[in-house]
Amino acid sequence: MGFLLQSCGSQANTPDVSSIDIPLELVRYEKQFFAIDTARLDETLSNLYNKEQAFTVDFLTKILGLENIDSALWPTSIRQFISTYRSVAEITQMQDKEIEEAFSQTRSALRYVKHYFPSYELPKKMITFIGPIDAFAYGQTGGGGEIITPEAIGIGLQLHLGANAELYHTDEGMQLYPSYLSRRFTPDYIPINAMRTIVDDIYPPLNGGSNLLELLIDHGKRMHLLDLFLPDAADTLKLGYTRVQLNGMEENEGFIWNYFKENNLLYENDVLKIRSFVSDGPSTAEFGLGSPGFTSLYIGRQIIRAYLDQFPETTVQQLLSTYAQTILKGSGYRPK
Repeated sequence: MGFLLQSCGSQANTPDVSSIDIPLELVRYEKQFFAIDTARLDETLSNLYNKEQAFTVDFLTKILGLENIDSALWPTSIRQFISTYRSVAEITQMQDKEIEEAFSQTRSALRYVKHYFPSYELPKKMITFIGPIDAFAYGQTGGGGEIITPEAIGIGLQLHLGANAELYHTDEGMQLYPSYLSRRFTPDYIPINAMRTIVDDIYPPLNGGSNLLELLIDHGKRMHLLDLFLPDAADTLKLGYTRVQLNGMEENEGFIWNYFKENNLLYENDVLKIRSFVSDGPSTAEFGLGSPGFTSLYIGRQIIRAYLDQFPETTVQQLLSTYAQTILKGSGYRPK
């Protein structure tokens, strides 16, 4: 229900994608990994490797970080990880229903990806796993436990245990993830983060040195793709805002835009001057404690929506290739 409530992102012209077949397989890798018999590690790990060769290599070398460690030390490191994270694995054993629902929503979202980007090679598997608590993947408009490989979208369940999970309230957990981040560590965010990862794979990041306007439009384009792929998802989930923060953005949209213009920030590319508007955080310092971080996601999306209102025949591919200045000028964006 959390995925559907408070949704104002449903598109009036949402295409019918029900006929698009998405042969996505759900692989609960963490169940297989934590079923390994550590007394017969070589044998049981080899069995897992034979089932999921590519992901097992990525998991051991990159996610567990064994790539640059002497292979003679791998068994000790693997046994230690299993022992340390077994309690996390036990929590995920009770999340079958939530994970199945997230899988269903992700598969539905991939139908829209295929509709809008027919040549994009979709992942064939959705692989859930448990990585170290610090295995956080940064994206262009947010981050989480999701990764993409040549064959799969990987879902790090260590960052989807629920906002109140004890792991996030340990000293290490709170140092890594303040509450504004850990409140999003729920299964509801799995489809959102999975699609963010797909969006970043489809649409490469900007080069360094971009000004605020370019970043606003870039983030707005990414949010537009997220809206297309997840038309029924709640805006609070897609933006990562609380309901109060979203209400505040709606009420103060004009003030925020005027702040950017009056302080000559739109063409500013000094990272120190614009970082707070285009990155995550508990709030945006310039706008007060009640504001969200990543105000660029909301403002950028509003500019894109205004542009598409003026030019409704614009295709997705045309939008992505249109310059920021052209979009701003064509949008007539003047919020009150």
